[in-house]
Amino acid sequence: MSSNQSWINRDLAVLWHPCSQMKDHETLPPIPIARGEGAWLTDFDGNRYLDAIGSWWVNLFGHANPHINARIKAQLDQLEHVILAGFSHAPVVELAERLVQLTPPELTRVFFTDNGSSGIEAALKMSFHYWRNMGQPNKTRFIALEHSYHGETLGALGVGNISIFTETYAPLITPALVAPSPDCRQALPDEPCAAVTERALLSLRAMLEQHAADVAAVIIEPIVQCAAGMRMHEPAYLSGLRNLCDEFNVHFIADEIAVGFGRTGTLFACEQAAITPDILCLSKGITGGYLPLCAVLATEKIYQAFYCDAPASRAFLHSHSYTGNPLACAAAIATLDLFEQENVIGRNRVRGAMIDELLVPFNHHAHLAHVRRRGMIVAMDLVGTNGQPYVRSDRRGHRAYRYALDHGVLLRPLGDTLYWMPPYTLTDDEWRHLADVTWGAVQAASAEH
Repeated sequence: MSSNQSWINRDLAVLWHPCSQMKDHETLPPIPIARGEGAWLTDFDGNRYLDAIGSWWVNLFGHANPHINARIKAQLDQLEHVILAGFSHAPVVELAERLVQLTPPELTRVFFTDNGSSGIEAALKMSFHYWRNMGQPNKTRFIALEHSYHGETLGALGVGNISIFTETYAPLITPALVAPSPDCRQALPDEPCAAVTERALLSLRAMLEQHAADVAAVIIEPIVQCAAGMRMHEPAYLSGLRNLCDEFNVHFIADEIAVGFGRTGTLFACEQAAITPDILCLSKGITGGYLPLCAVLATEKIYQAFYCDAPASRAFLHSHSYTGNPLACAAAIATLDLFEQENVIGRNRVRGAMIDELLVPFNHHAHLAHVRRRGMIVAMDLVGTNGQPYVRSDRRGHRAYRYALDHGVLLRPLGDTLYWMPPYTLTDDEWRHLADVTWGAVQAASAEH
């Protein structure tokens, strides 16, 4: 029995994998990974896989990065964890200071949670509680975008709009109001994306005119709606949204859990519209892919609404056991060091030109539509010969996934959307390898059974 098979047998005897139909593993077993180095994952039989999705969008600087490793090891000998309620420690203070320095100056306070979904829960509660403290307890609703995804806890599902995640739990969810997505793929033939942006903002205005008195916040993923199929929109939408939130006195929550830390071409996506959200959520890449952590940044105005001598009910009583964990904070500090020391954003912009060249053939493939790139996120949609979407039962994306695995690349399509979101450390040869295997995956997916 191979090393892989031994681990697979043990895995399937005890584990329940996330976001998976476990019966599928009868024909496509989970791949046991023994080690990682750079952009590569190696299984117990020595097979290597290029991590083209950054291990669910978290890994920025490669697996087993020496700089991040060293910082965590040094912290491990000092302090592994301490309660953050009434206590503090050096890494959490340093990380908070650096995040405040990197984000817009209006964001002055940092609240830590354990992961992205928990951060969204904190942001929603923070917004609602702010209005309650300000004497407007009627502002209990939220507006989210069509096709939105913000996590899978119940509060986060309430501001989600992808039925595969929300439909089952509908009786448990308080649903948000849903505004049209500004996804550029909705443009009519020969129509610029600006027209889609304008229509989406007009619809949002109409919604706010009707519901603003009851709305606490609008929550969106700036620039790219990732789990929805890498739906990309113009920065102008963010500018218009900021103006509408100011006009109608509601908060703007920016969920940059997936799109932050350089993924869209700037350190934070909101920079592209030169706007400041009232609340900013950062996670995934914040620790370079090492440990779970989320930072929720808020304005001083929001913070001050909780700061008083009044009863505890005015305080923000949201907590997690591992909030601000020192090891996770150390990994995040090391990640920020790498951004600073290696001019990562500038280097990625140069790399973008090469990626565009690799994408030229994909733009002309008969079974692809909407080949698109925003910063270090690339996506393309599998379509039929007439340009229409495949029916879900075809499982074309799944066929592309299996082909890529067989050829040493980890792709994990979102339905029929293939995408690249790898670590920033790929060499030119690794990018070319990724493009070659993806081309083969498209061919395999679009072939008839």
